[in-house]
Amino acid sequence: MFIDSITSAASMLLRGDNDVWRIIWLSLRCTLSACAIAAVLGVPCALLLSKSRFRGRQGILITLNALQAIPTVVVGLMLYMFIARQGVFGVLGLLYTPTAIILGQAVLILPLVIMLALGAIQRLDTQYRQTALTLGATELQASLAVLREARFALGIVLCAAFGRGIGEVGVSMMLGGNIKGFTRTMTTAMALEYDKGEFTLALALGMALLFVSLALNIFLGCVQGRRGGEA
Repeated sequence: MFIDSITSAASMLLRGDNDVWRIIWLSLRCTLSACAIAAVLGVPCALLLSKSRFRGRQGILITLNALQAIPTVVVGLMLYMFIARQGVFGVLGLLYTPTAIILGQAVLILPLVIMLALGAIQRLDTQYRQTALTLGATELQASLAVLREARFALGIVLCAAFGRGIGEVGVSMMLGGNIKGFTRTMTTAMALEYDKGEFTLALALGMALLFVSLALNIFLGCVQGRRGGEA
């Protein structure tokens, strides 16, 4: 049974089954979009936290650390209350759309991006930004110089965030609704097909998810190797 399932699943992927690849591309599109949103919001927040000392900063850091481990179903439930028809943003009609999945994944991975980016920035030489300012750089130019120096570490941060997003199931299920051909992602489809006893399709999606994870780790290894070579 195991060998037959593996063979059938591999065949389904190689022959370009439309349903399978539609699910894969939707998963990749949603998670990449969520990572882009989290990067645009999270990296500047990390930069601000790294160079600022203000009342309540420690409380913010503790909260962000706690939010990194929040269950995905909790994030899905909270966002559902906002975007459901009776919610504050219900008029926008976001529920059970790919946009809702993107929004949910962005909220889920944002604390992770902020904290990992903060760690990456803080590992730089503390004199780097001050040197840039001394040489006549503006505050914005100095901040951009810090981000440029930390670009490899920030790339690894985004890869970690992508891994967190692509493998979640709670947010996608609760906000996307697992609608065939519209909001069905790899993880939600695997859960559904397993319940139906369709092991071949579930296994094909699992193999695709495993390949994405493997490719991501190979990329991270290449980035770290390149960084080590430059060092």
